[in-house]
Amino acid sequence: MAEHKQGSMDITAQEKTFEGFIKFTVRTVVVILVLVVLLAIWNG
Repeated sequence: MAEHKQGSMDITAQEKTFEGFIKFTVRTVVVILVLVVLLAIWNG
């Protein structure tokens, strides 16, 4: 078996994917909150 050395793996693709996921999640939450506030204002 090959010897595994911790910290030697290239994880740039995983980091980019995670960064994109976080951005998408934050933007989605902001849009939902804005829609909820607008619905609350319009329905009084």
